[in-house]
Amino acid sequence: MKTQLRNGLQTGLAFWLISAFLFLIGFTDTAAVLFGDIIHDEDLRPGFGLTTGMVNMLFFLGLLGIWAGARAARAARAPGEALAAGIAAGLVHGLGVGGLAWLVGTLHESKVRMSTYLAQLLPETIQLFVLEKAPAEAAAWHFVLLLATGFAGGLLGFFLGRPGWREAIAAGWRQLSSHAGSLSTLQRIRASRAFGPSLAVLGIIVLFTLPLRLDQYWNYTLGTVGIYVLLGLGLNIVVGLAGLLDLGYVAFFAVGAYTVALLTAPAPHKLLWSFWVALPIGVLLAALAGVLLGIPVLRMRGDYLAIVTLGFGEIIRILSRSDILTGFTGGPKGVLNIGGPQFMPRLFSNEINFLYLILLCVFLAIFITVRLQHSRIGRAWEAMREDETVAGAMGINTLQYKLLAFAIGAAFAGLGGVLFASRNQFTGPEDHNLMVSINVLAVVIVGGMGSIPGVIAGAFVLKGLPEVLREMEDYRIVLFGALLVIMMLIRPEGLLPSSRRKLEVHQQDPNQPDEPIRGRL
Repeated sequence: MKTQLRNGLQTGLAFWLISAFLFLIGFTDTAAVLFGDIIHDEDLRPGFGLTTGMVNMLFFLGLLGIWAGARAARAARAPGEALAAGIAAGLVHGLGVGGLAWLVGTLHESKVRMSTYLAQLLPETIQLFVLEKAPAEAAAWHFVLLLATGFAGGLLGFFLGRPGWREAIAAGWRQLSSHAGSLSTLQRIRASRAFGPSLAVLGIIVLFTLPLRLDQYWNYTLGTVGIYVLLGLGLNIVVGLAGLLDLGYVAFFAVGAYTVALLTAPAPHKLLWSFWVALPIGVLLAALAGVLLGIPVLRMRGDYLAIVTLGFGEIIRILSRSDILTGFTGGPKGVLNIGGPQFMPRLFSNEINFLYLILLCVFLAIFITVRLQHSRIGRAWEAMREDETVAGAMGINTLQYKLLAFAIGAAFAGLGGVLFASRNQFTGPEDHNLMVSINVLAVVIVGGMGSIPGVIAGAFVLKGLPEVLREMEDYRIVLFGALLVIMMLIRPEGLLPSSRRKLEVHQQDPNQPDEPIRGRL
């Protein structure tokens, strides 16, 4: 019991800090708006002097309280222990949030303008948090809410944490799957030679007819996702297959974007070349930049390589912002009126045409990646990722294969940069900051390193989902960090990992049974 009480107190303190942080950055206000959009709060008729926004905010805090209680009771062996842990977590959580409500309510009544010190603490946010009530009454509301939800979360965590029901559900799912897989009709369909090609053709037809049904905004969003799929496939070769941590990947993206910009735009050089001529030049220059960077730095490993590549990316960004190079790169203002592709002799003037071009480039990148992954080169990359010293002892020229991985990954990034700059008809230093490298790396990690479907899933989750939840736009970095932490705890191999990556992660956990590698790696 003492252990459970200690766990409850520690968990309550941690969730109090989380709740306080979310309030101080104004996230409670955003959460209230988000929940209101989800449940259509115009139909809600709250009482007790509460507005719909207050109810939505309390609902969000209540979910945190339930999570805190469930987290505190995760190791309880009896319902009494779970209740004690949940109540302890709710008590500390409620006292902390209630005390915070009393403090900010008192300061607000004293006409202290807290937005002077914390920009997100606007008067509207504070009024919502204190429920437009007196400080003591607001503190009581928060205390009772979090104490009750901590109690409920403790019971919920105890029953959901029992292995019996999870094992029963897993056994039932396995039985249902085996029964469905044993049906003779399904077996004949799956065994047919035409099943795989037919499924692929159907997917391609759906993919290429979908843009005709969508509006300009969603076609633009899907195009952005496609560009990040392209970038993720390139970084997946470097990180997922060869095991080289590159934090300066945005530099190759910038090389491709500035190449097409300087060759096709009317200023600053007035070359006005065709897009189709600039496209291969941008890809080749990006690949060349990857080789030139790799020659001096690829003898390094691990963190040292990451730091050097990070510095290279920052050098490219600073040079593009430099006033000295304004006559060559456009300087901080960037390059305007970048030329776009033309085909017979129609100009790609809308997002649908660009989306089709991006999809063709993504399919080309997938084809190249698959052929490389299943070749002698791909096996050499995987051997280096496992143990570079042993791979070198077996006769693999590690420097040569590292340079090849860097060059191919950089070429994919250069292709993405060309498409990005041409579609937007503009590129500048702010398009090539460190966050681009972090976003692409997050796509690979969340989706699953070494997996092509994982990269696609990661791009949709990290670039497509924020467009659906635009209210969360200001907190994208916080969400990235939280998502990465959750992924490392719950599913460290990623959403759709490769068979080898999944086996590697499970072998590191002695509680997980080994799984055979099915199919080609």
